[in-house]
Amino acid sequence: MTYNDFQKIEPQDINQNPFKLIDDDWFLLSAGNLETFNTMTASWGGMGILWNKPVVFCFVRPQRYTYKFMESNELFTMSFFTESHRQALNLCGKVSGRQTDKMKATGLKPIESPGGSVFYEQARLMFECRKLYFSDIDPEHFLLDKINANYPKKDYHRMYIGEILSCYNNYK
Repeated sequence: MTYNDFQKIEPQDINQNPFKLIDDDWFLLSAGNLETFNTMTASWGGMGILWNKPVVFCFVRPQRYTYKFMESNELFTMSFFTESHRQALNLCGKVSGRQTDKMKATGLKPIESPGGSVFYEQARLMFECRKLYFSDIDPEHFLLDKINANYPKKDYHRMYIGEILSCYNNYK
C-alpha cells in the first residue's frame, strides 16, 4: 500500500473538528524516512492559516527521541487514527523508540509519504508538513502562573509550525 491508495484532499476540505482530532483522538507525530524514523503520540497542537499557508503546529519536549528526528528533517507527518487504534497510540506515547520497535509492538505499518517521510497504512487522515518555524517555550512569557505546573522538570517544549504540503484521508 502507498499514499496513492488514499484520497488526496485539500486542507481546507478537512471536515473534522480540530479540537477533537488533536485533543481527543490524538495523533502520531513522525519524522524521518522509512529507513530511520521515530514516532510519538501527541495531543498538543493546532491548525489554521499563517503566512498565507495552511499550517499545523505541534510541540515536542527535548528529551523525546522524536525531537532528534524533528530537528534533523525538513518534513514531518501527523497521522490520525480511528478509536480502534487507541492501544497503539497509548504505547507510542509511553515507550521510547530508543529501546522499543514501536512498529513491531503496535502492528502499525509505515508507508512512504509523497516527500519521503512516513505515513501509516492504518491512518484515517494524514498530513505531510514542511517545517517553517520553531520556537522554544519560554516560561518568562507565561501569563498564568499555573501553566508552570505542566513543567515540573523545566523541560519546556519546542513548538514547530509546519506548512501542510499534502493531505490524505482514508475514511471508511
